[in-house]
Amino acid sequence: MSTVPKKVLVVDDEPDVVTYLETLLRDNGYATIGAANGQEGMEKLRAERPDLVCLDITMPVESGIRFYRDLRSDPALSGIPVIVVTAVTGHGADPAPFRNFLGTRRQFPPPEGFFSKPIDRDKFLAAVKSVLG
Repeated sequence: MSTVPKKVLVVDDEPDVVTYLETLLRDNGYATIGAANGQEGMEKLRAERPDLVCLDITMPVESGIRFYRDLRSDPALSGIPVIVVTAVTGHGADPAPFRNFLGTRRQFPPPEGFFSKPIDRDKFLAAVKSVLG
């Protein structure tokens, strides 16, 4: 019995971060797709329909905030879970201010996970596993 691996879209403008996260995810049994900005990420999201999105916030062309808003406002895509992986974390690398900001956007539910860079590998993988079952 073969099982199809869950597919994760990694959206980040830093190529090293995309490579790192894709390698980490692949090494743990996930299929991956990389994108360098929110616009490319949205194109790949619509074409590939991944099971999870790992999303940076500050990117050129289209920000992660806009990507997140567009994803959550599209009924065909809104069920795809999102884990934010970003360096935009507020004072002292504390993600709470940014997580609170996303959480106060009443029209959209908060992301399923939130990690500040550099990420804790084990906690990140545990969150991915929890979200994807």
